[in-house]
Parts: sequence; structure tokens; C-alpha cells
Amino acid sequence: MWLLLAFIAVPLIEIGLFIKIGGWLTLWPTLAIVLATGIIGTFLVRKQGLKVLGELRNSMAQMRDPLSPLAHGAMILFAGALLLTPGFFTDAVGFLLLVPPIRQAIITFAASRVQVASFAAGSQRETRPRHNDDSVIDGEYSDLTDAPDPQKGINKRPSGWTEH
Repeated sequence: MWLLLAFIAVPLIEIGLFIKIGGWLTLWPTLAIVLATGIIGTFLVRKQGLKVLGELRNSMAQMRDPLSPLAHGAMILFAGALLLTPGFFTDAVGFLLLVPPIRQAIITFAASRVQVASFAAGSQRETRPRHNDDSVIDGEYSDLTDAPDPQKGINKRPSGWTEH
């Protein structure tokens, strides 16, 4: 429901802002601002993305939790998509996502709403055996290697490459 509301509201906001700002600045300055925000946004996204990639590499090399650099990287990627989308509202949100304290506040808010379940692997061993060694499994079998194929009327033998 929220996603549908966003897909309806954001274009309406953008159209309204284009009409208001375009009426105030005229056509060419409005288009120049849209083009400039795309170019500046691309430069900032690239610069911050490379910085976060370095932080991610360091956290992986030092065997630390890479969650924070990954979250920052995802938000920078989203900011880049918003900045490349023509519009004043999306540019404003994109530039806000490029501010590290704002990204950190969003990450902190999201982390407070997520519940993490964890488990320890290998630290606890099962005390009882998985199967009893003196148990017997009964079964019946039929050797089908020499049985005739009822559809073709011939013996269906294996190709031989599976035999040892």
C-alpha cells in the first residue's frame, strides 16, 4: 500500500514543483538546474561510494561486521538513482541521503525496528547418537537388470558405465 502511494505521490509532487519553479525561473534555468543536480550528484555519489567501498574492504579484511558499510552503500546507490531521476523532490531526497549523519540516523531507526535472531553453530553437540548401530532395517528388493521391458519387449540392461 505504501509503495503504491509513493508511486502516485512522488510524480504529482514533481509535476507541481516543475510547474511552480519553472514558472518562477522560466524554462532554461529550470532545465539547467535539473542537469546540474544530475552532474553534481553523480560526482558526489561516486566519491562517497568509493569511500564506503574502502570501508567495506577494511571491515572484511579485519573480520568485522560489514553491515554498516553495506547499509551506507545501499543508501548511496539509492541516492544516486534519485539524483539521476529528473525532479526537484527526488534531488532533495537524494542529496539528503548523501549526508552521512542522516544516513546513520536512518540506519539506526531501521535497526531499532528489526528483530535479529541468532544461533550458535558447532558449540553444542547432540548427546544421543543419530542412529543406533545395532538397528536392522528390513526391506525387499528385486533385481531388474535382466527383467524384460514390457513396452519394448527386450531386456533393459544398464549401460555398464555405472558398474564397478
